[in-house]
Amino acid sequence: MSTIEHDTAPTRLEHDSLGSRELPADAWYGIQTLRAIENFPITGVRIGTFPHLIRALALVKKAAAHANMDLGILPHDVGNAISRACDDLLQNRWHDQFPVDVLQGGAGTSTNMNANEVIANVALLYLGHPKGAYQHCHPNDHVNLSQSTNDAYPTAVRIALYTKLEDLTVAMAELETAFRNKEVEFASVVKMGRTQLQDAVPMTLGQEFGAFGVMVGEDIARIDEARQLLREMNLGATAIGTGINAPPGYGDSVRGHLNRFGHFSFLTSPNLVEATQDAGVFVQLSGVLKRFAVKLSKTCNDLRLLSSGPRAGLGEINLPPMQPGSSIMPGKVNPVIPEVVNQICYQVIGNDVAITMAAEAGQLQLNAMEPVIFFNLYRNIEILARGCRVLAGKCVSGITANDDVCRRYVDHSIGLVTALVPRIGYEKSADIAKEALRTGRGVSELVLERGLLSREELDALLAPARMIR
Repeated sequence: MSTIEHDTAPTRLEHDSLGSRELPADAWYGIQTLRAIENFPITGVRIGTFPHLIRALALVKKAAAHANMDLGILPHDVGNAISRACDDLLQNRWHDQFPVDVLQGGAGTSTNMNANEVIANVALLYLGHPKGAYQHCHPNDHVNLSQSTNDAYPTAVRIALYTKLEDLTVAMAELETAFRNKEVEFASVVKMGRTQLQDAVPMTLGQEFGAFGVMVGEDIARIDEARQLLREMNLGATAIGTGINAPPGYGDSVRGHLNRFGHFSFLTSPNLVEATQDAGVFVQLSGVLKRFAVKLSKTCNDLRLLSSGPRAGLGEINLPPMQPGSSIMPGKVNPVIPEVVNQICYQVIGNDVAITMAAEAGQLQLNAMEPVIFFNLYRNIEILARGCRVLAGKCVSGITANDDVCRRYVDHSIGLVTALVPRIGYEKSADIAKEALRTGRGVSELVLERGLLSREELDALLAPARMIR
């Protein structure tokens, strides 16, 4: 940034309604951002590390500037400078000038003011004025014109989550493809299906992995549905939904510019008072992410169980070895990829509780807890996307089948007797199952010994193609 402007003094003085403070001369943010830095040393995670949010704020501010110019309440030279500064943010410039902690009081006011101050000072640069010369471009009077934190911040949150979710669904599609590929690869591997960890009836390993793929595909659709709900926004509501301080026609104008700049199809809520206080869309989205996390964790549990052993477990599949598994047991290899994805899922499920409580905590015309809602939703989306890619690339794509082990389990399972029920009846089938379990003898052997079926009849009933359909 020093290539654009060189500051000769180490500090500059700014003031707000609480007094005056000195800021570093090279800071592009202002006094309210400085106070937020001091007030909220909470997570150590700065809003500048959320590029989707910064770009979303830039889109809101750019759309507002153009709407205000259209309505004749913002000088075009100032508005165009604001728009140019927003373009910088959209190109990922100045993001290091957003040092406010992601968790903060004030319903996002500190985040909104951080954006207003950076945009104002960058606009001043393009207008030929020094930082802090706010009489030419003011964070509140010009950048925040016709807005409140209470409509600008929630709209930016919706845009940020809407755009971030695309990365998650792409990653989920990669995982779905990995499972589908294994469905084809393992189509001929016959194995025992299990219910309640007990032998059930035969299936193929391909069918098992195909079901994993269907699970992911179903939740891609559910997440896309929840994503569309984020398109309803309250921009133009200002403080509580009445639109105070915004001129007539502003809502339609700002929506049009926002959709044009962002290539969106966002909608203005039909009731801005309701939309300003309601956080239901975030609860819905969080619930869908939790749904996927629950099912994904169950799948990882299955992968760990199916690969257990290698000698004293199920051992039906082999996970690709990623690293030595023990500091004391030589040769041990752990299922570290499914394990880390399990932990991602636990985090998502836990974060859902925080989101739920924050949504419930809103009072009257505003929910002041949206910063923690955003933080947890964004992180859930981010870690789920990373988890899907790691699971697909470092685990599922490298899984191999132990065909002989799978077939041996089928041949020695009393679960085969289920296929005989339509021919010899439930009671005789149950009796054979009990004797097979007691003696260790095979189902086929006992059926033939008792003369219940001929060899041809037995082979036809127990043919893999018949049992797995």
